[in-house]
Amino acid sequence: MQKINQHGKRAGSIVRSMLEHSHASSGEKQPTNINDLVDEYVRLAYHGARAKDKSFNCELIINLSEKVPATSVVQQDMGRVLLNLFANAFFAVQEQKNKFITNPEYQPTVWISTELLPSERIEIRVKDNGTGIPDAIRQKIFQPFFTTKPTGQGTGLGLSLSYDIVTKGHGGELVVESIAGVSTEFIIRLPVALIEPEI
Repeated sequence: MQKINQHGKRAGSIVRSMLEHSHASSGEKQPTNINDLVDEYVRLAYHGARAKDKSFNCELIINLSEKVPATSVVQQDMGRVLLNLFANAFFAVQEQKNKFITNPEYQPTVWISTELLPSERIEIRVKDNGTGIPDAIRQKIFQPFFTTKPTGQGTGLGLSLSYDIVTKGHGGELVVESIAGVSTEFIIRLPVALIEPEI
C-alpha cells in the first residue's frame, strides 16, 4: 500500500508538471523590479528547503545591482524559473555537504547576482558550490524528463520549463556553466522591455 501510494503521488506530480509544461502562460507581462523578484523568490526557496530538511543550512551571498531597471515580465512565470534555479542550487549544495560530511571546512554557498549589461540586457546569475554537472550530461539538462535527482525527488521538467519561459516567453537566454564536483552557475539574460501604456 505504501509503495502504491508513493508511486501514485509521483505519477500525479509528473502529470501536474506535464500540464504546466504544455499550457502556454496566460499571465500578462507587467513592469517588474527584477531585484525585488529575485529577493522574494530566494527567500521563498530557502524557507522551502528548510521546511523539507530542518538541518539544511547554506550561506547566501546576494549582490543585486541598483542599475538594473524595471522590465516587463510575466511575474508568476519568472518567479517559477527563479524558484526552480534556487531549489536546484540548494539541492546541489546539500548533496555536496553529504559527500563531504567529514570535511568541516566545506561551507554550502549560493551566490546570486543581477547586473545590467552594456547590451541592454539584464543578467541574473545563480551559482552554487555543489556537486556540479558532468560534461556528459550538461547538453541534456534542458530536455524534458531528464533529471539527475533520485527517483521521486524530481520530474525532470523544471529546467525544461524554465528554458521555455526564458527563451520563448521572454526572448531571453538561459545558459549553464559547470565544473563537475565543484560548482554550477545558471545565467539568465533578459532583454530590457517595457510595455508602453495605452493612451
